[in-house]
Amino acid sequence: MDEHIRFDCDALELHLLDQRLLPEEEADFVCRAPGEVITALQTMVVRGAPAIGVTAAWGCVLAVAVADESEGWQERLAVALEDIARARPTAVNLRWAVDCLRARWHTAGELSRPALLELFLREAQAMQDEDVAVCKALGRFGADCLEDGDTVLTHCNAGALATAGYGTALGVIRAAVERGKRIRVIADETRPFLQGARLTAWELQRDGIPVSVACDNACALLMQKGLVQRVVVGADRIAANGDAANKIGTFGVALLARHFGIPFYVAAPLSTIDPQTADGASIPVEERPAGEVTHIGGRRVTPVDVSVYNFAFDVTPAALISGIVTEAGVLQPPYGPAIKAALADARR
Repeated sequence: MDEHIRFDCDALELHLLDQRLLPEEEADFVCRAPGEVITALQTMVVRGAPAIGVTAAWGCVLAVAVADESEGWQERLAVALEDIARARPTAVNLRWAVDCLRARWHTAGELSRPALLELFLREAQAMQDEDVAVCKALGRFGADCLEDGDTVLTHCNAGALATAGYGTALGVIRAAVERGKRIRVIADETRPFLQGARLTAWELQRDGIPVSVACDNACALLMQKGLVQRVVVGADRIAANGDAANKIGTFGVALLARHFGIPFYVAAPLSTIDPQTADGASIPVEERPAGEVTHIGGRRVTPVDVSVYNFAFDVTPAALISGIVTEAGVLQPPYGPAIKAALADARR
């Protein structure tokens, strides 16, 4: 599935499948200017670190497309690109994508606006195509971590919807199924935005992969009953030491997996690793609007004016992670040296 992020080069429009409406409705959110892309990123029209990165790249394209060519247009464009890079703080792929396009602009030197637009169009499309290839590569490596007959628990949605296509955590599951392994999935509902119940279940059902949805607070019981053999999750940022930020609740799942002796894997492309962030304590954790917690389906479920904690992410310590599945292979602890070596090899 890759139709959820589509760029119309003739109309200069970015079409995003509005993930807020799934599974009941499939409709596009159309962006014609960088401000609309920022809105899409901040309101969860699109989410998932790799998908956020690809969307940001297309946002940079739109920033060039709508720029006027009066004096100082390059400076104004630079500001617009930085606004995109700051749209959400935790997912490192967002700034990574913008930085990649800025670097290409810098390397190309003085360009007219039409020439820069053509450059950004090529780079954004290449980034989108590469993300799908990367997900399929990490899926192949991750499939080796799953046994025939396993039931895999996953938290949030790290599928095709969270990437340019195929998925990270769900890419591992898809690759295992493509090899003929019989895999079942338990999707945590993932409160408060219900990415597991709404999105992961929707994707897997479309693919014919057996999936059951469970309340987040059923995780311990499911593991205690022997209903879970592996856990595979995605990541929004991985620090240099292997600490991994993912959807709120992931840390708790990892603690339970350790208690019950269940392997816990993180699946993410190398672009999600931030070597400039030493450890998880340095990863910024986004706080989202209180209304996501106080209301369900537009109906208030808490008393008026009650205070709310709505952290979007938590950080799982590297010590709880059995392996980090990337397109370069499954990294093993100690993660600091493994990450450093993988990133060095990727730059060659």
